[in-house]
Amino acid sequence: MASTNARRLRQNPTDAEIRLWFRLRRKQMDGHRFRRQVPIEPYIADFVCLERCLIIEVDDGQHSDNAADDRRTAWLERQGFRVLRFWNNDVLGNTEGVLMVIQRSLAATPPPRPSPARGEGK
Repeated sequence: MASTNARRLRQNPTDAEIRLWFRLRRKQMDGHRFRRQVPIEPYIADFVCLERCLIIEVDDGQHSDNAADDRRTAWLERQGFRVLRFWNNDVLGNTEGVLMVIQRSLAATPPPRPSPARGEGK
């Protein structure tokens, strides 16, 4: 179900999502790979850099003071993700500023430690 909804969202992006994706795709953000409309059960994240456990949400006015968004963010953070939220009008009107915040957040997030259980880091 989530993958069907994610596919639908990828096919019908907002103008702000289109603009941000144009700048995040193909590892343009310091070589970090982002994916869009990614199911992280039970939610779908707008943009995710799995390597840095960073989620970027692009919201419109209906998300203002939304308790459901607060619960969603809290749940995602408990799963180990950091969540950045931007308003559509910020992405559209101040794209470079939004990208600077994302870039700083990526730089401030240490890469995950290798898992000895999986034979990594040896």
